[in-house]
Parts: sequence; structure tokens; C-alpha cells
Amino acid sequence: MILHAVSQRGNQPQRPCIVWLHGFLGDHLEWMQVSAAFNEWPQLWLDLPGHGTGTSANLQITDFVNTDALIAATLAHYHIDNYWLVGYSLGGRLAMYHATHNRASGLRGLVVEGGHPGLNNETDREIRWQNDTAWAARFRHETLSLVLDDWYRQPVFSSLDERQRNALVALRSENNAVALAAILEALSLSRQPDLQVALSQLRIPFYYLCGEQDVKFCTIATRSGLTPEIISGVGHNAHREAPAAFSARLLTLLHDSDL
Repeated sequence: MILHAVSQRGNQPQRPCIVWLHGFLGDHLEWMQVSAAFNEWPQLWLDLPGHGTGTSANLQITDFVNTDALIAATLAHYHIDNYWLVGYSLGGRLAMYHATHNRASGLRGLVVEGGHPGLNNETDREIRWQNDTAWAARFRHETLSLVLDDWYRQPVFSSLDERQRNALVALRSENNAVALAAILEALSLSRQPDLQVALSQLRIPFYYLCGEQDVKFCTIATRSGLTPEIISGVGHNAHREAPAAFSARLLTLLHDSDL
């Protein structure tokens, strides 16, 4: 069993493949504006379980181990053994988990945008679990567009104006609400291992990108010993709010890593 994916060979297929992991509520199309600048590289865009309209949409997973196995199986299916992971939010958390647990010899580097490396105490885990299960119940039992409107009014999305919020609600309303609820519980931050120590021991390049207005995740990165690469003038979803600036910064990072 593998995830739904779209692949592109690239103009220089000897380069490592860039594997794009979207966030909660997104799909592989989420990265298209950014990834257009990376035609030199082979690329693979994944739909995470419970997302998209392909085979991933109906995949049921139980935890990070199960989900990472699907990612690894998908990479193997496409014969990808030389790659970078680029992940946003939930996709970033899965990318960090993969980098610290999968022991994939082919992983050349890690790029995370606004992803949490993990909670380090049980009180925070319990609070997060209660929060995620409350949202999951709403996804299961309420009108999806109304839940999404409240979702995008959370403080982490405060940089969005009304037009941007309405556009996201309309776009995300195409998702399966029941599937989203299941994913939110299975991949809750409360169930993710604390990856901070393991991340500090990585022997591959690791870059953390963060929107300038995303105070929460810039702070999380700094407290975790990371030095965030700041994208000016945008919030939590920096690659969507400023795709040109995001892709330019990412291009520089990849070139500086001698790909």
C-alpha cells in the first residue's frame, strides 16, 4: 500500500529528489506554486492519508509509525533513494519523524516550515490531546465550512485577512470531514515523540523556515535550538502567502548545500 503521489523527473535527474509533504487540510497541489522553481530537480508530491482525491483519501492510519511506513513504501515504489524532504506543519512533523526514525540512508536533507518538533511534558500532551479531540468531534458532527471558518480564526492564522480566510475555507471544504477527524487524532501532536534531541544529532542539513509574523513557531524553533530562516511579512503558511520569496530562499538553501 502506498500514498497517492505525482512525480516529475526533472532536468537534472542525477540530483536528489525533492519530496513535498503538505500540511493538515492540504494536498499535493499545495506546493505547486513553490515547486515550479525547482525544475532542475526530480520531484515527488505526496497526498498524506485522509487528504486529496486519489488513493490517499481513503487510507486509514493509526499513528506515526504507520504513516511513516506508507511514506517509505511510496518512496520505494518510485525508486527514490536519494532525496530531500520538505514539509509544512503536519507534513513537517512527519518529515522530522522520518528523519529521526526511518534511518533512511538516502535522505540528504530536511526542510521544515512551521512544524512542531514535539512536546516534552505530559501536561502539555494532555492539553493538546483534549484540544485535538474537540476539533475532531467538530469535524465529525458539524458543517465542515463552519468548522473551517473557526479553524482559520485560530491565533496561528492571524495574518490571514477575510478574503484569504474565505478562500481557504472554500478550498478546504472539498475534504472529507470524517477522514480529517481521524487523521487529526492519529497524528495529534500529543502522540508525536519529542524529537528535539534526535534532531540536534542529525548529520544531514536541516533548515527550519518560518513566516516573520508566525511568532508562535519562530519561538518554538528558537527554544528548540533551531535558527529559523525568516520569510518576511507573512504568517504560518509562508509558502502559500509568499511563494516567490519562499521558493527563492529554499533555492538558495539547496544550492548552498551543494546539491
